[in-house]
Amino acid sequence: MQYGISVLLSGISLGGQYALIAIGYTMVYGILRLINFAHGDVFMVAGLMMVYLSAALPLGAALPLVLLLTVLLGFAIERAAYKPLRSAPRMSVMISAIGVSYLLQNLATYVTGGLPQMYPELPLLSQNVSIAGVTTKWVTVVTPFLVIILVLALTQLINHTKVGMAMRAVAKDFETSQLMGIKINSVISITFVIGSALAAVGSMLYFTNYQSIVPLSGALPGLRAFVAAVFGGIGSIPGAVVGAFIIGISETIIKGSNWSVFSDAFTFALLIIILVVKPTGLFGEKATDKV
Repeated sequence: MQYGISVLLSGISLGGQYALIAIGYTMVYGILRLINFAHGDVFMVAGLMMVYLSAALPLGAALPLVLLLTVLLGFAIERAAYKPLRSAPRMSVMISAIGVSYLLQNLATYVTGGLPQMYPELPLLSQNVSIAGVTTKWVTVVTPFLVIILVLALTQLINHTKVGMAMRAVAKDFETSQLMGIKINSVISITFVIGSALAAVGSMLYFTNYQSIVPLSGALPGLRAFVAAVFGGIGSIPGAVVGAFIIGISETIIKGSNWSVFSDAFTFALLIIILVVKPTGLFGEKATDKV
């Protein structure tokens, strides 16, 4: 019983952390029809920035500064790597995204020398708590509630503000929105800013549990979050969240069994099954291409 509770808590926590990364993937795809392959590396850079800033500043100053710098990084990536290719073929933009990913990994390797960096302990989140006889960290308890709050706030932003209306319009019809006077570049930048901010929060939660950071630390969580976004229906925020929780719980269950070596294989096998049965994902809507 206690083992089951432990696995469930860990799976829900991990799923919530994947959800914060997956939302960034799904928002960018919803507007640009672009898979931002550098998103997982932005998540990794946010973790490294916390390592270095917490060594030089009090945590109270380091936390908001990491959030701000990660947002600026996402904004800079969009302006430097994607904006100049707005009218280019999608393949060109995809290659640019892969290039940014490798650039961030190589810069992280240069700065750290490729050596693992230890993430600092965050107040409260790193402390232990007992739930139903199971000892875990507060981050496990806080994560799902924080994810729900952030998703509700994001939903309110998208559904009840002018910025959100513009984002929905651009996602529905990019060209027509531009003709109607919507500032496309501003909408896209805001999308990257929101995605980067959520990735920064996700890194704080994730690296509280997995404290060792290397330049490739964003690759696997980013890939799993991407799978979660596709699983739930790429372009759908609720789908990304549900898909992330399913992936997180499934991964934790398998890693706690004798089949732990197949945890990643199971994740992609589950994705293949879903896409065969429902190609648009759980919550995705079938779109028709315009001629």
